[in-house]
Amino acid sequence: MTLTRNRIPRLEIPALLNGRGECHQRNMETISFTGAGFLLGAKRSLPLIAGLSPFGFVVGLITQHHGLSLLQCMAMNGLVYAGASQLVALANWSHPAPILAAAFAALVVNMRFALMGPVLAPWLAGLKPLTRFASLAILVDHSWAISVTDMRRGGRDAALFLGLGVPLWFGWMLATTAGYLSASSLDLAPHNPLFFGALAAFVALLVPLWRGRTDILPWAVAGLVSVSIAHLLPHTSWYIVAGAVSGCITGALTESRQA
Repeated sequence: MTLTRNRIPRLEIPALLNGRGECHQRNMETISFTGAGFLLGAKRSLPLIAGLSPFGFVVGLITQHHGLSLLQCMAMNGLVYAGASQLVALANWSHPAPILAAAFAALVVNMRFALMGPVLAPWLAGLKPLTRFASLAILVDHSWAISVTDMRRGGRDAALFLGLGVPLWFGWMLATTAGYLSASSLDLAPHNPLFFGALAAFVALLVPLWRGRTDILPWAVAGLVSVSIAHLLPHTSWYIVAGAVSGCITGALTESRQA
């Protein structure tokens, strides 16, 4: 924290995003939010929509198989907008629906967003509250990964993040609705290649996030912890949170030693 004459103390936000551990606080004053940035984000979202569509299609199929109406399906996909947590919640779905159990399962899976959102602070902290929270409302792994990559390269147009998120949301709604409407005519086997589409999309997101050897240790720790917790606590989703937290802590310690 730094003090200047006649000014409020300013909190310096460490930039754990780049390899040098530089501070983005200075750049926050020049962060923009433009139509050009939004359009660039929309353009970059097109291949992401193609990768996300099989995932959404599968979520729509499973939603119909669990007896939800089309309106309920669209409401869940539009408001929750988190495919992994929706699948976990649907796995616990029965009649009558276990609301608390399903909500808790979704909360556990989505706790990773509490770690992801603050990483975008150098972009979003200077925006108006309505714009900031509208952007965060449609935060998903795909738009987050591309935005963080752009930030590392010195990008300063925060509209890129919203431009990525809006088309992804509409693409998600179309894919899940199509899956729901197709469920009555499709009877896919459990190991159908279509079900691998979601995992493939998440694996592909690792490519732009890779920074080199410094990422080996935190990624390895996150993977090992996730696998261990999955075996220790089967049929739960705590392995996602444990892997994310352990990886973040390891990465932060690695960055601090190199600084």
